[in-house]
Amino acid sequence: MILQFQQLLIILLFLTSCDTGKLTVIADLPNSLKEISAAETLPNSDLIWVIEDAGNKNNIYGINTQGKIIKDIDISNASNIDWEDLTSDHLGNLYIGDFGNNSKNRDDFTIYKISNLENDDTTAERVNFTLPKEMKPEDFEGFFLLNDYFYIFSKENKTSKLIKVPNQVGKHTAEFVTDFNLDGKHPKITSADVSDDGKTIVLLNHDKLWKITNFEGDDFFKSSIEEITFDHNSQKEGICFLNNSTVYITDERNNGEGGNLYLFSIN
Repeated sequence: MILQFQQLLIILLFLTSCDTGKLTVIADLPNSLKEISAAETLPNSDLIWVIEDAGNKNNIYGINTQGKIIKDIDISNASNIDWEDLTSDHLGNLYIGDFGNNSKNRDDFTIYKISNLENDDTTAERVNFTLPKEMKPEDFEGFFLLNDYFYIFSKENKTSKLIKVPNQVGKHTAEFVTDFNLDGKHPKITSADVSDDGKTIVLLNHDKLWKITNFEGDDFFKSSIEEITFDHNSQKEGICFLNNSTVYITDERNNGEGGNLYLFSIN
């Protein structure tokens, strides 16, 4: 009931202040978290889970919709090489994508599976993967879990790549799915998510998102793709669904700007 009441208040605020392309600020993010690189919601939880990227702590943080840190959990057996995105499953497990590769010199990557979100410290299981032999190193920043596979998107100026990895603890070779090009300027993908009903995908950029629907299997780029432009540009790095038609978005704090939690309607 508490979760439903909080979500109702958020949606009412959102509906009274939302215009097409307008992000609704609902909270300032904590000053201590300057480089939030992802956001994710979990079933039966009123918290939004966030992480920071390379060079920061190997911690996950549960924040409320007022931007206050409620949970701060140390992952004792993990290393934050370059944590870039979060996803989850319907059982309430949280997954950290440690696959950032700005210098493009990494040849192995890790997805950390977190099952215990109650204590102040915990351990993670690992899904490790390498790229197919014919594939050059890429920088990956967005992923989601769908039909027991992690779909992982590279961050490129032109042609990007999509790979998939099974949701199974252990070592794997990623499977190449497709090359793709997103129209317009600034096509770099910084985060991704899929709705709980599995029917809508969102890909995030600093000044826009792409909404993907009517796809079959993993032919995501042979389906309906709608570009939705925001009314301002900032370093947006995290996106996750509140419900099937509304997303949370976070941006990094940079030169006194950003560091906010937003709501945005994709319909």
